[in-house]
Amino acid sequence: MEENTAVVTTDGSVMHALAPEHCDIDILHKGQTINDFIEDKIKELGSVESEEPFCVANLDSVFKKHLRWLTELPRVKPFYAVKCNNTAAVLRMMSALDTGFDCASKGEIQLALSLGVTPDKIIYAHTTKPLSHIKYACAHGVDMMTFDSEDELLKISLCHAKAKLVLRIAVDDSKSLLRLNSKFGARLVSVGKLLERARELGLEVIGVSFHVGSGCTGSLAFKQAIADARRVFDIANLLGFQMTLLDIGGGFSGRDDFQVKFEEFSEVINGALDEFFPPDSGVQIIAEPGRYYVESAFTLAANVIAKRVILDDTDERSAEENSPDRMMMYYINDGVYGSLNCLINDAAHTKVEPYLQRAVESSEQRYCSVIWGPTCDSIDKVTDSCWIPELHVGDWFLIDNMGAYSVALSSDFNGFEKAHIYPVMTAETWHALHRPDESYALKSVYKSCI
Repeated sequence: MEENTAVVTTDGSVMHALAPEHCDIDILHKGQTINDFIEDKIKELGSVESEEPFCVANLDSVFKKHLRWLTELPRVKPFYAVKCNNTAAVLRMMSALDTGFDCASKGEIQLALSLGVTPDKIIYAHTTKPLSHIKYACAHGVDMMTFDSEDELLKISLCHAKAKLVLRIAVDDSKSLLRLNSKFGARLVSVGKLLERARELGLEVIGVSFHVGSGCTGSLAFKQAIADARRVFDIANLLGFQMTLLDIGGGFSGRDDFQVKFEEFSEVINGALDEFFPPDSGVQIIAEPGRYYVESAFTLAANVIAKRVILDDTDERSAEENSPDRMMMYYINDGVYGSLNCLINDAAHTKVEPYLQRAVESSEQRYCSVIWGPTCDSIDKVTDSCWIPELHVGDWFLIDNMGAYSVALSSDFNGFEKAHIYPVMTAETWHALHRPDESYALKSVYKSCI
């Protein structure tokens, strides 16, 4: 796979250009929608007697999320969390948008470097790293990495003495659907001791990081965490460290229907940054968004591969063919061991809402229906109940918001194939990414999105 090409913009920055032929991106025809693409793909699969599940990755959605980020959080440079979704086209899109990359292992660092990402745009954001992974980072010039314990400092001093360290602190994550600080992050009371130990080992500590948890529902959590980080900066400065980086982590939803709007978070974050880390402080601000970028960009299409009708033996009416008392069971070819593993593995994404790919008439009789995944495990259930018209084997379900912690965690348990991913993009976005005047292109596309 060839490296991304580069276009130098008028302000001297570099915009990396995507090449569809290098990462299998489909460019939508003028007027063609995502739903049109899905319908065409289903017809194409039908023509070759295939019913494989697939995901459509809408790269326009990723692009628009980036423009929104630049507008709402202009001081915060995003370092995309590779762990969230490592689809090649997504990573190339993030590289094209000139983001950094949050990597959690040797494998993720390798992946980012293979795309032409320079080592200075990678943060090794894991506080419990294998020795061999630290050595790999050192050998490939990835210097920025996190720590939260003395034992981690000792490992780093042995394997990467020139590392630029970021101290991860534990913060209040009680307002988040997925809490992380019971596993990661140094308590504020231990910060002084850790920094003194780093100094004794001759290590360079350049900043502070935190994570308020995924699916954060309280924007003020960021204000308190930023205030806590300021305290750590002050302690470090007294010990002689030159602190120049603040990493505010992730926790941002990518869904427009999430209970707290992104703009509410950005308003609180911007205010806290201006108060505790004003622009003239010389501190670079970064973040580690993952689901924010990709959650709403992926739509899963799954085929109905089997069906059962459940009759209530105690009610004669249920035996009637059109009785509303019948329960329907449908089995689709993707489930909790595949793309829908988020139902059991991601506390911030515990509900999906499948809907029919075909048009539904208001007059159609609805039945209480259970949707199961394809495997022989009884926990492989997609929904407990939904009221939908009767379906037939060969019909298709669509599920939106399937981009975060889904395909990245998918397995082929029972031998069922993983969903194929089809990245798509409109010609408008393609041209915007390749215009020499990047700033004009970004502004013009953003205006067309609001």
